[in-house]
Amino acid sequence: MTISFKNRVAIVTGAGVGLGRSHALGLAARGAKVVVNDLGVATDGTGQSSEAARAVVAEIEAAGGEAMAHGANVTDAAQVQDMVDQAIAKWGKVDILVCNAGILRDKTFTKMTLEDFEMVVKVHLMGSVVPTKALWDHFKANEYGRIVYTTSASGLYGNFGQSNYGAAKAGVVGLMNVLTQEGAKYNIRANILAPTAATRMTEGLLPDQVLELLKPETITPGLLTLLHEDAPSRMILGAGGGCFAETRIYETQGVAFGDDELDADIINARMDDIRAEAGQQVMPGAFAQTRKYAQMAAEKRGIELPKS
Repeated sequence: MTISFKNRVAIVTGAGVGLGRSHALGLAARGAKVVVNDLGVATDGTGQSSEAARAVVAEIEAAGGEAMAHGANVTDAAQVQDMVDQAIAKWGKVDILVCNAGILRDKTFTKMTLEDFEMVVKVHLMGSVVPTKALWDHFKANEYGRIVYTTSASGLYGNFGQSNYGAAKAGVVGLMNVLTQEGAKYNIRANILAPTAATRMTEGLLPDQVLELLKPETITPGLLTLLHEDAPSRMILGAGGGCFAETRIYETQGVAFGDDELDADIINARMDDIRAEAGQQVMPGAFAQTRKYAQMAAEKRGIELPKS
């Protein structure tokens, strides 16, 4: 089946350059009407210009597509609401949200100011929350919504000098995990893209030969698979250089201790067993873990729990 976004309306944040631009062009090429959102700031969040967003709109229109530019600051609820309202006024609805906007203010935690930490978390995490909140009831009313948030290996695995960025990018994983549950009965699906790409934010950090392999255009096809009508939900898709993989958060089977064994030294002695990978599983939700621990604890103590 060919993936098509005909008659779909998408908002892509941070779409003036790099990955966002590639995503906007990719959606438009498959029929979507696209709101190209970009505040036009530098990589550290300073400055402002709408030229980049208008240039992407011109590219889309030159190829026969439909698009509009909007310079909303993704952390400003009033500006984001105006963007959503304009899109609905123009095209009648919004179906898709791609949260891609971001900035970097890299420093070691020792040297980083709280202002720089807060600003990066605000743009990446609240810059995902605010557009989602503006669209959530609209998606529910239409019983249709597709959302992709952007995380990073810095949040999933860590990266020296990026405590602010890593914290923000891990935060969107938690947001996605909850909203997939709350949105399921309304046909709202949320996923996460974990890209590694040659963009303004990675220039100077990677060799030119590597940057050449990691063009944004090698990532966007993966994004599109997370947004179509039959897309998955609650998937973290790693992407870079035309390579794709799924990131999963596993929990080991673990060990149950009796009341007389609840001692730090005893638990520490069993740490290899606690961390053993055999029997590890993906938890579908927080209460799955609660039920698992309750069942293990009950079995350890010879207690039969009521059937739920």
